[in-house]
Order: sequence, then structure tokens, then C-alpha cells
Amino acid sequence: MNSLQEVWSKRFNHYMLEVQKYMRFVFTGHIALVLVFVIGAVGYQYSEWLKVVANTFPAEWLVAIIVGFLLALSRPVTLLRDPDQVYLLPLESKMPAYFRSALRWTFWSQIGLVAIIYIVGIPLLKAVTELTPQQIWLSLAIIIILKYLNVHIEFNYRYANRGASLIIDRITRGLLSILTVQSALTEGYSYVVIFIILLFVYNRTLAKRVKVQPIPYEHFVKVEQNRMMAFYRFANYFTDVPHLHGSIRRRGWLNFIYSIVPYSQKSAQSYLVYRTFIRTDDHFYLWVRLTVISGLIALFVNMPVVTWVVAAALAFATTIQLKYALLSSGDFRMDRLYPVEPAQRKNAVRKVLRLFVVIQAIIVMLCAIGQPMFFVTGIIIIVIGEFTFQITKDPSIEY
Repeated sequence: MNSLQEVWSKRFNHYMLEVQKYMRFVFTGHIALVLVFVIGAVGYQYSEWLKVVANTFPAEWLVAIIVGFLLALSRPVTLLRDPDQVYLLPLESKMPAYFRSALRWTFWSQIGLVAIIYIVGIPLLKAVTELTPQQIWLSLAIIIILKYLNVHIEFNYRYANRGASLIIDRITRGLLSILTVQSALTEGYSYVVIFIILLFVYNRTLAKRVKVQPIPYEHFVKVEQNRMMAFYRFANYFTDVPHLHGSIRRRGWLNFIYSIVPYSQKSAQSYLVYRTFIRTDDHFYLWVRLTVISGLIALFVNMPVVTWVVAAALAFATTIQLKYALLSSGDFRMDRLYPVEPAQRKNAVRKVLRLFVVIQAIIVMLCAIGQPMFFVTGIIIIVIGEFTFQITKDPSIEY
């Protein structure tokens, strides 16, 4: 037992070091500035909306649905690796000690987000309901119990069923969690007890099946690989993750963009960079996500200064990350068989980034059309994009 706990401890420490290594690139100065402005603007608009919200607003259902959805998403963090299917097989009878540590970390790492979302909803609950502070905090305690049950139920379900039909399990737990939270917020505590008992019985039934089945190492290893890959993809938006290789998709519906590249030998690099950007998931979805975030801020935050700051920061992030990604590609390309001047690729990247920064500016500007001087947002994005490309250092290019 002690040896497996040491294994978990060592893996957990390595995992935390890996997360910290990349998170320091995520929460940089400009991202922190964006978060401060966004949180401040959203908080201000939220407080202003609470002053005029109707007493008939279904606050209990809104909070219950959001919290219940998050409760149902309780993917276990096991930190299992592919070799464990062989090396930990002789210790299978002692693995419950390892999984207890894993489930403790899963619970504490996920309960924070649920608690924050619920706490954010407390002012709304106070504005439209007659709940006392004791009832509100009792509901939070019930949510913590629900999270504990959801974490163990999802783990046991994955263990017993190898992850098959997980969506049905999550829908079931999500509905029960929503009804439990809603009952707690409407003082229907008898229903709360019934729903919690149902979840408890469901968990015990799965736990009995777990005891008579071998550990599904293959499934848990796959879950862990997918979880870490999602983190690496997120970190890759802010810094280069060496061992991450993005998938390639044709995206035939964007073939018309290639027609803007002149058919000539001098335009070969432009054509290559356009295809690289459009077909590489990491590059294309980076631009899409940052554009969507900027557009949503412009659409829902009715404060021009905040929109301008966010648009400028995300235009900077878009340009610098795509410039580095498109110029520092270490993959073999056919153009390396021919004498090509490095300036040709840089000029081609500049053309691609100019086009998509302009498209980003148009989209965000249209989202901000209800704000005063909405056109300033588009101008800021274009200026920051061009300025960022000019002043940032070029990565080394191998030919």
C-alpha cells in the first residue's frame, strides 16, 4: 500500500510541475490585464442587471442547471500511464489505495469551479428569492456532497463498464443533480434526501460490480491521455509544446481562399502558408477561438474601453502565436529541396496574417456595432496586429 501511495505522490508531483511549467506562459501580463478588465466589466454589468431583474426570474432553475451540469462532468484524474498495464498488474489487489488518492485529488481539483459558480449566483438568489443565508450555505454543503458522489459514481461507472455509454450515465447524474440543487434552493429538503439516496444507491450498485472486475487499465490510460492532450492543446495557444502534433484537415469549404494567391513561381510560399494555416487544426482553431472570444466580449460587454483592451490583447496574442507557429515549423517541406530565400516565407506569413487579422477585425467590429465608435475596435485590431508582426523577433527558420 505504501509503495502505491509513493507512486501516486511521485506522479502527482511530476504532474504539478508539468502544469506549472506551461501555466506560467498562460497567465502572462497581457492575459492578466485582459482578465482584470473582463471580470470587472462582467461584474459591473451583472450588478447593474440585478437592480432591475424581475422577481419572477427562475434563478433557482438557472443556478441548478449550471451547477448540475458541472457536477455531472466528473472525469477521474488517475495519472495512469501506458506501461502501467504491465507493471502495475501484479499489484492489482492493492490498487484501491492508489485510486483513493486519485479520487481525493479529483474531488478537490474540481469542487472549486462548482463552488465559484454557485457563489457567483448567490447575489441573484438573494435578489429574487427569500432564502436566508443559512439556507443558501446549506445548499452549498449539499452541492459539495453531490460532487463527492458524482466523482465516485463516474469512476465506478467507467471501471464497471469500460466507459461504454458514458453519456447516459452523465445525463442521469446531471438530471438528479439539477433536481437536488433546485429542491434545496426551494426548501424541498425531503426531495433532496430522496435524490441523494438514489445517487448513493446507484454508487453502491456500481461499487459492487467494481469488486468483481479487473481494472480497466486501457480505458483509464486513454482517459488520462485525452485529458493531458486537452491541457497541452490549451497551453499550445500560449507557448510551443514540443511533443504536441496537431491533426490535419482538408477543409474543402475554404478552398476559395487559395484563389487569391497568384499562379506564379514567386507565390509558391504564399500558397504553401495558406494551406498550412487553413489545414492545421492548431493554427486554424487558435485563430477561431481568439476571434470568438473577442467577438463575444464585444457583443455582450457594453463598455467600449473594455472591448478595445480585450480586442487589442487578443489581436496581439493571435499575431505573435501564429507568426511563431508558421515561421518556426520544423516539419520537412518540399520547398527545402530548392533554393528559397528566407524572406519569401516571412512575406508569405505576413500576407496570411494580414488577411486573417482583417477578417478578425471585421467580425469583432460587427459584434460591437451597438457600441459607440464601434469602428475603433476594428482599427485597433488591425494596428495591433501589424505592429506586433513588425516588432516581434523572428524565430529561427531552417532551410
